[in-house]
Amino acid sequence: MKTSASQKQSRSPNNKQKVKQYGLNKYDKLCSSTAIDQLFSRGADDLHRQATRSVMAYPLRAVWRVNEKRTEGSAVQFLISIPKKRLRHAVDRVKMRRRVREAYRLNKNDYLAAEDRKIDLAFIYVADGLKDYQAIEKAVIRILHKITDDKSLEQSNSVAD
Repeated sequence: MKTSASQKQSRSPNNKQKVKQYGLNKYDKLCSSTAIDQLFSRGADDLHRQATRSVMAYPLRAVWRVNEKRTEGSAVQFLISIPKKRLRHAVDRVKMRRRVREAYRLNKNDYLAAEDRKIDLAFIYVADGLKDYQAIEKAVIRILHKITDDKSLEQSNSVAD
């Protein structure tokens, strides 16, 4: 059986490194119910843990917090929420979830590559209709940029103290 040049090229080590660099794995997903509850809960125990932050970048809203208790998984674990109230058809919700996941997968290394803290991140879809990939990608980039700026601001405040 003969192999074509494109098949040989896809087996090269450089391509495997690129695939791993841009891949998403199970440990990148935020699955812990306690971590999710802490991410979205508001109450008296907020004083004893890291503050939850959020940013709006239409058509997405992001909520994140530093989770120092987490010992396993990647530096940033994320989840995507596409409410049924916003998009009634499951096909549309799946399509938007795939677009958000793809935008995050391609841009996470540019902004969150050297993350030394454990961050829990949730993307929440707030638009009422379908949006194209470019709008989703712009929103994800703005969110990731805000998280890295917030992280650098937080580090500079701790150095100044």
